[in-house]
Amino acid sequence: MGELGGSAWLALVIAGLWLAIAAALLVLAVRRMREAGAVIDAATSMAALLDVAPARPLLVRPDGSLEADQRLLRELGLERSVTRWADLGGDDQGLIDEDLAALKSAVDASALSGTSIQRQVRASGSDRVFDVRGGPAPAHEPAGTILLWFSDTSAAEAERSKLSLRIRQTEAAFDSLTHLIEAAPFPMWYRGPDLRLGLVNRAFVEAVEARDASDVISRSIELVDASGQDSARASAEAALESGRLQTRIQPATIRGERRVMRIVNVPLTTGAVAGFAIDIQELEDARSELSRHVQSQRDLADRMTAGTVQFDADRNVSFFNQPFAVMAQLDPEWLAEAPEFDRVLERMRERNRLPEVRDFPVWKAEKREWFTSPQEVIEEDWILADGDHLRMVAQPLPDGGLRMFLEDRTEQVRLASARDTLLRVRAATFDNLFEAISVFASDGRLYLWNKRFRDVWDLEEERLTEHPRVDELVPAMARKLVNPTAAAQIREMVRHTTNERQPASGHISLTDGRHFEFAAVPLPDGNALFTMVDVTDSTRIQEALRERATALEQADRVKTDFVANVSYELRTPLTSIGGFAEMLAGGYAGKLAPAAADYVSAILEAVDRLSKLIDDVLALTQGTASGIALERERVDLSGLCRMAVDTVQPRAIEKDQKLEVDIAPSTGFAFGDVRRLRESIEHVLTNAIAYTDKKGRIRIEASGDDEQAVIRIVDNGIGISKQDLPRVFERFDRINETGVRGEAALGLGLPLTRQFIEAHSGHVELESKKGKGTTVTLTIPRGSK
Repeated sequence: MGELGGSAWLALVIAGLWLAIAAALLVLAVRRMREAGAVIDAATSMAALLDVAPARPLLVRPDGSLEADQRLLRELGLERSVTRWADLGGDDQGLIDEDLAALKSAVDASALSGTSIQRQVRASGSDRVFDVRGGPAPAHEPAGTILLWFSDTSAAEAERSKLSLRIRQTEAAFDSLTHLIEAAPFPMWYRGPDLRLGLVNRAFVEAVEARDASDVISRSIELVDASGQDSARASAEAALESGRLQTRIQPATIRGERRVMRIVNVPLTTGAVAGFAIDIQELEDARSELSRHVQSQRDLADRMTAGTVQFDADRNVSFFNQPFAVMAQLDPEWLAEAPEFDRVLERMRERNRLPEVRDFPVWKAEKREWFTSPQEVIEEDWILADGDHLRMVAQPLPDGGLRMFLEDRTEQVRLASARDTLLRVRAATFDNLFEAISVFASDGRLYLWNKRFRDVWDLEEERLTEHPRVDELVPAMARKLVNPTAAAQIREMVRHTTNERQPASGHISLTDGRHFEFAAVPLPDGNALFTMVDVTDSTRIQEALRERATALEQADRVKTDFVANVSYELRTPLTSIGGFAEMLAGGYAGKLAPAAADYVSAILEAVDRLSKLIDDVLALTQGTASGIALERERVDLSGLCRMAVDTVQPRAIEKDQKLEVDIAPSTGFAFGDVRRLRESIEHVLTNAIAYTDKKGRIRIEASGDDEQAVIRIVDNGIGISKQDLPRVFERFDRINETGVRGEAALGLGLPLTRQFIEAHSGHVELESKKGKGTTVTLTIPRGSK
């Protein structure tokens, strides 16, 4: 039992060992099977890759036997199996014999030296070419085994042959093109991708006067010497960026002469730019000359009084002038669009520039036949609805076109119609004129007369119709004159006018108390016109006006003398008042109470104002500017203006006005009377303050030049109406305005200003608009001491 138990355990152990070994073998077998499967898959994949590979293998054994791919055999045209070199050729199949022998030699050499093989072989009976590459086979093959790969390069070889042919042709064409470029009579060039000159022809070298092409390229001499956007490089860049041909018209210096060139830059696919330049100076000159000729013809046509329009063979407008557009009342821009003949007629009809017809389509068709009319010239008169009269002339042209002329004869027709009426009206007019009119011919005979002339001289119509000479009329005229000898003067005046062509005039008095002004005027036809105007009433009025003027002058002198005397008489009491007031202010009567001192101060101020007013009145009554006695001294006009401003500043402050001062350094000095000049400026400023509302603005400006100084006072006051402007410089005249008091209300300021300034050979200008303000300009010459 014990022995049996031990044997059983031993058997179990051995069985366990065999089971473990079997399991290990099973695992190993599975791994081997997986590896075998992977190898099989790899082999299958390699076989598939080999099947689609462009190259086919051929294995050469050391004993000279061959193993070839079946597809290779089909490509070589072999239907039999290949085991030896001889099987690869013969009977128009396989390889050509010399290529086969050369390949066998190369294989033998590679087997000995281990070098690689690279050859080309050709198939018999076809144009197929194979590229053979190979060398010793991989290590798992026996030593001396050679593996060759055959690649069909027939298509590549054919393409290579074509390319070789094209290269040869291109080289030949390039050589020809190079010679052509070099022989071209105009400059040509080539720029590389960096846009620097790389090639120029002989014409380019000669144009820039360089030594040779290498000299041009090395110094980068450009044909166009412009800079910026007009430079040659900029034009090439523009062509390269746009990818399109660029053409520019630019001036260039060719052989030292300025010429106009057409510069062309052509972008190339290589990033380079080729270009050429054509001299178009003669073309530009011809074009300019043609343009001037055409323009002169157009200007000449536009200056014609007749309108003209021309139609081409297609009946479209090819030319017209401005008179035609005006006569036809057509828009020149519309005519410039070359409308058709029928459209022109229709548009003219819409503008009422065609005669009214019953059937316009038929009339238009008749006019369309002018293009093929056998007549050389067709003339018609068109009477328009508004009474205008147009003369139309049509001329068919040899090329099938038509030329039309329009002449406005409206005035001629109207003048012809009005001429007879004018003659009748002239006779009726002459007879009804207030003046006595007569026309004497160059020989002194009476040519025309009116009823008034016959009545004044009491002449018979029958005698006048005989056209008597002026000598024959003198006795009849003498009987009617207060001074009979004046008739001879009339005769001499008529002769003087007709012979010497000089006008004359005079005055005569008739015995019946009438007075006449007469005149003789030469006429363009050589005759003389003799007119007599009855001035009896005007003579009487003139005498009355003369008497009135004399009386007014006497009254003005009386008024002036009265004002002057009153002014002188006022000085004596005013001086006494001022003197006593000054004594009171000085304390001669004792110390004054504060109120009394204020009263005395007011009296002194009133005395000063009244004295100044009397001086102004006397200055106005003393006469014109030439009668004023002036002191001559060097006057600082800038300081003078500031003193005047300081004087009137209190009045401006009272009215809350803004008084601006702008005195330029150029104001300078002048030689004159400082008191009169200062008063002139003060008068204008006082007026400006008086006639400007509260919170207004007054501005004084002063400047000058070498000859004169200009002082301008500007205000934004109430201004002066247009009808009142002529009165502003009249003495003792003023413009009534509410709220204006003091010196400005008396009308003294501006007349005194003008009188003082004109005494200095200057002048005063005033500009004003009602409600807009006033500007007074004082122009003061520098003068001399």
